[in-house]
Amino acid sequence: MSNLPPNIRRLPDITINRIAAGEVIERPASAVKELVENSLDAGATHLDVTLIEGGKKLIQVVDNGFGMSADDLMLAIERHATSKLPDDDLLTINHFGFRGEALPSIGAVSQMSITSRQADSDTGHVVNLEGGKITPAAPAPCNKGTTIRVENIFFATPARLKFMKSERAENMAVMDVMKRFAMAHPHVGFTVQTGNGKPVRYIAEQGNPEAALKKRLGAIMGAEFRDNALWIDATRGADDAHRHTINLAGYAALPTLNRGNAQMQYMFVNGRPVKDKTLIGAVKAAYMDFLPRDRHPLLALFLTVPSEFVDVNVHPAKSEVRFQDAGYVRGLIIGAIKQAITEAGHRAANSLGEGAVAMFSQEQLNNHSTSNRSAGETNEDYVPYDTPPDVPRGGFDRFKTYSQRVNQPHHGGTMPTNSYAPTLGSVVDTPSADARAHVQEVNHDVETLPLGAARAQVHENYIIAQSKTGMIIIDQHAAHERIVYERMKNMFHNAQMERQILLIPEIVELTSQEYSLIMSAQQELEKFGLNLESFGNDSVIVREIPAILSKTSVEKLVKDIIDDLMELGQELKIKEKIDHILATMACHGSVRSGRRLNADEMNQLLRDMESTPHSGQCNHGRPTYVELKLHDIEKLFERR
Repeated sequence: MSNLPPNIRRLPDITINRIAAGEVIERPASAVKELVENSLDAGATHLDVTLIEGGKKLIQVVDNGFGMSADDLMLAIERHATSKLPDDDLLTINHFGFRGEALPSIGAVSQMSITSRQADSDTGHVVNLEGGKITPAAPAPCNKGTTIRVENIFFATPARLKFMKSERAENMAVMDVMKRFAMAHPHVGFTVQTGNGKPVRYIAEQGNPEAALKKRLGAIMGAEFRDNALWIDATRGADDAHRHTINLAGYAALPTLNRGNAQMQYMFVNGRPVKDKTLIGAVKAAYMDFLPRDRHPLLALFLTVPSEFVDVNVHPAKSEVRFQDAGYVRGLIIGAIKQAITEAGHRAANSLGEGAVAMFSQEQLNNHSTSNRSAGETNEDYVPYDTPPDVPRGGFDRFKTYSQRVNQPHHGGTMPTNSYAPTLGSVVDTPSADARAHVQEVNHDVETLPLGAARAQVHENYIIAQSKTGMIIIDQHAAHERIVYERMKNMFHNAQMERQILLIPEIVELTSQEYSLIMSAQQELEKFGLNLESFGNDSVIVREIPAILSKTSVEKLVKDIIDDLMELGQELKIKEKIDHILATMACHGSVRSGRRLNADEMNQLLRDMESTPHSGQCNHGRPTYVELKLHDIEKLFERR
């Protein structure tokens, strides 16, 4: 046997196309993506996609685009033949397809026919491919546009068939692809028939782009997203001749509408659906102030950039992109999302109230036959601040002003407070006597404010408020946590963090890993107002803490900060770590659950919420309040 290496030879075109198909066409959904992109590039305003057996038996795409002549058809099935690179410039790509690989690759592994007619032609033509073998174009009757049928995909590469998933899984993959196309092109109509059940239709939306997009997103992502989405439209670089002008538009949900995974995050670059680490990381950073790390926002964002600013030729499936200046893009996304959330004020997802009403209704049905209380039964956790002791519950004089009612004695004296709990005044600015007098003068109008007037506290954690339009339930700890956090951020970034020297410095014993971690952040923590030093044997001594945290447990604060540092690691920038640690500190400095508040304290909390950014959710992404509209409450009692 000869030990000489084999002679180098050129592979036949059919083999080359099958190798290319292995990279470009991974499954039926990949073929659908390539065919739909071609239709959109051809100016189609409506597409019909049909699948049989998840696309394994048949994929058919019908469009009403420009169509092709007989000569165009023969060129279209040749490798690297395209109409989309007129100047052969790979740095300026303005179409979805551009490499000329999709049709010959699909034809190399299937039985494919392409039928097409141009608008100014009386005759259509058809060309057939079977495993890469071409039957020349011939006349065929058809409507304007192009119809492509792909039958028995991968019949020429049986090994690939072994990796195909179930019909249901393949159908779902195709539907995911089509959802993204439908989002990016609200002015185009789509019909998808998977062979099981009714076809899915997305009607071409009319009107201005913002309204059309919102309607299309509502049809795909659901009414809950549509009703709780914030419009985003931000441009960067327009005033700088030396920078590229980029625009970000779309919708992002309020932080209180979130999910346990990122499947409802859709991002597009120049209309192309992508999954890019830069974009995903920017979204995480933008929501860091509002969501815990295991929760994910809902959004559909569309980035428009000059074609020379982005490389879409990084991956065969064109699902990844590379930006010339990723930091430039990241800054736009973070700033735009945060600005939208800030402008939303203390608004929380309105679905929270609807969900609460639904739960109340179900509970009422379940307990209808057993809900009568015994004659002597009471709820000791209910503290009716508006009800004088001599007026039956529910029968107080509704015509008295708010200030008259809250200033009456409550159950014969002052409300008890927990001696170990920090006073609200230590973390909420206590109004002066003149300010309190002024508030009392205008209390008769307090219900017109967004969060209304406090009426009661239940279970020593929830404040019940009444507004002109309904009832609001506030989580006092979550609400105050956000207030303290925003104040601490302002203090820190304005170098106004007040400190308190501990009368008796506190020693905190740590493990060696914990000790190394917190000492590595010693200088940063000093900026927060937390002064600690090494005390030997893996211990630290704390001498100063932020004044706003004067009532907190020093040891628990130090341990929680260490947990944050362990979790964050090296993946976040220092500013984002700072905000995360400030959020942990704010949790320690806020009014705790189980703390009883008097009427003035409760109303002060509501007013602070109204003037605090992002007060609709706490630092961990939980809602701070739920609003029940009056008409929803009346439905519960069958008044409507």
